[in-house]
Order: sequence, then structure tokens, then C-alpha cells
Amino acid sequence: MDSSPSASRVAELLLAGPRGRRLLLEYALASELAQHPVRSEDSFGQAVIYAAHWLDPDVIGGRALRMQSAFGWFDSLFGDVAAELDIPEVTATEVAERLGAVELLEPTPVVLRNALVAAVDSARYWQEPDGADILASTPEMSGALQRVAHHITAPPHTTWWCTPVDISAQYALQWEDILPKTVPDDVHAALLTARRRERAEEHIARTERDPDPTANWSGEWGSHPPLTLPSSTRLLGDGSPAGLWLVEDSLGWEQAVSVELIVPKGMSVFEIENAADWAKLCARFPIEVTAQKRHDWFRTTGRAGRWVVPDWVQVAEHYDGVHLQVGAYLGAAGVAIPVDDSTGTASVIAGWNPDETYWFSSDIAYDQEHIQWVLVDAGADMVWKPAST
Repeated sequence: MDSSPSASRVAELLLAGPRGRRLLLEYALASELAQHPVRSEDSFGQAVIYAAHWLDPDVIGGRALRMQSAFGWFDSLFGDVAAELDIPEVTATEVAERLGAVELLEPTPVVLRNALVAAVDSARYWQEPDGADILASTPEMSGALQRVAHHITAPPHTTWWCTPVDISAQYALQWEDILPKTVPDDVHAALLTARRRERAEEHIARTERDPDPTANWSGEWGSHPPLTLPSSTRLLGDGSPAGLWLVEDSLGWEQAVSVELIVPKGMSVFEIENAADWAKLCARFPIEVTAQKRHDWFRTTGRAGRWVVPDWVQVAEHYDGVHLQVGAYLGAAGVAIPVDDSTGTASVIAGWNPDETYWFSSDIAYDQEHIQWVLVDAGADMVWKPAST
């Protein structure tokens, strides 16, 4: 396979973060299912289901498990009926051994997209990682997943994961039942309003919430810019916006409208290429969110301490937008990213879809032409198609 620095860099990012490792797991599952559609008891896929079951915090807590994959739903109800189910205890070592025997599919845009969709959709920042994420993070799985990472990262299909925003082709989405966004006349005022709300939430959280990070509290766990601001993604090879596919914790939307975002040349965009870039952004423009984030982010990262996010008011004074590259998302989303060791602060990239750019300028505009998209059954997959076709 290609050993160029770009391929090595993508592989390194995939292995570094929970979303990247989940993508590798999903790719391996797809490879086995493509060759063996009927899953046997000694298959890799069945081993993943069993091992993920016993590692899942929900199952350990006696609740129901529903493990999602881009290649099918695996539903097993536990809790009250757990005693009636004979679930084998499969170790991560056994899973890794079975993965080693899986013949991996050659990378294609569709297979890679499906694995990426599954990794993004299964993200969660308000509770512990699920069993599949925990399984993929075990030392026993490291070597087996490395094989998958180096197999899939040869150009050209994954090269775009680590490329900057292309301002000449950016597309925004309007989802069904959600009010369309507008470009604020005064972006600075909109950002100030959002910052006042965040500071008020922090004050309330300090006053009312238990400072113990293990306490049963939850709140606003995202760290992206205000959702009222315009955001956009690129087009994929099939002509569909990446944002149609790459949605964290999706709500099952089946319709959307895309519109091109007209971005003037010369816009200054901060590129988040990796965890270090996010740390720099937080260190340069910090706003503390410890009280409002500590419970959710402790559950998702296991870290207790001070938390900060970027102050988007300050960021917007220097940049017209911020772009989260897919590679950075796969390598760093959901991870406790150190920001300042001297003050014990860290941050989390949470709730921000990969390849999404948020814009801080009133000089951008929405085009007049809209495209209606619908999610349709294409046999093996559900795919987004223009409504006219």
C-alpha cells in the first residue's frame, strides 16, 4: 500500500481517537459481511457483538443494549431477561485474533463513507463510550486495527480527510422540521449574545450543580460555535454534500435541502487539523465551562478537572471561519485534549460534525438555487439522492 506521509498521517489519526478506531472496526465488519452475509458463531462480527456487550456500561448497569452499525442493527435486550440469555464472554484478544483472519475489502468511496457514517453517528458525549468503542480502544485490538488503518489510507479515497476547506464549493443544509438559518446582519452581536448565555449557564451550574463529576447531572455538552451561525461542508464525489451523511447522533432525518454558500475569496479560516490545533485555539481564546461540562465530559473521557472551550467572540476577531477536518475529528473528537498543564485545563471537541466549517462573516450569502434530497433504499444501503431522481 502507499506509504506516503499523507497516508501515514491519516492512519495515525485513525488509531489515535475513538471515532477513528470505530471507523476501522466498522470497516472490518463490512469486509466480513460482504464475503459472509450469514454471520456464524465463530465469525469476527459475532465476536464483536459478544465482547461489546460485556464491555458496554449500559449492560453492566442492567439496561438494554442496542449496538448500531452501518451494516445492520444488532438488537439484544438484556436487563430483566439477561439471566435467560446465554451470552458468551468473548475477550478482546479473541476478537483481535478473528479480525486478523478477515480479508479486508479494497477501499472504495462507498465502503469508506459507510464506515465513516457509522463512526460519526455512534458518537456520544453525554455518557460513557459504548461497548464497541471500548472494545476498539483496548490494547489487544491495537495491532489488528493497525492493519485496517494502513489498508484503507492509501490515496486517493482518504486524502480529502486531511485537506483544508475549499471556499469555492461549500454547501449548507436545512433539515426537515428545523427552521432555516440566516446570515446574521451583525455576527459580532450574535456571538456576544451566545457568549452571555454560556457565561450565565456557567454561573447557574456553579451555583446549583454538584461539583462531584460523578454526580447525576447533564447539560450542554457541545463545544462548537453557536448553531445559529451558518455552517457548511464540501461536496463528495457523487455530488452530495458531506453534511448529508456525516451527522453525529442523527435524528433519523429522511429529507433535507442543500444550498450553496457563496464565500468571498480571501476569507481567513482557522484549520483544525489535529488535537494540537484545537488546544492552541482554546489556549489563545479560552472561556471556562467547567461547571456546565464537567459531568458529561467526565463520563465520556474519564477526566476530572478544569474545562475550557474557545471563546468564539475572540476567535471571530481574527478569523472568518473555523473548519474541522475529518482527520482531526477522527483523531481527536471525544478525547480530553490538554490545553494548559500549569492550570490543569483541558477541552473536548464535541457535537461538531466532521468537515463542517462555521462562518463568522456577514459577507457570505446563500445562493438562490436549492436542491431537495431524500434518503432512499438502494438495496444494500440507504443513500441520499436528489428528489428529482
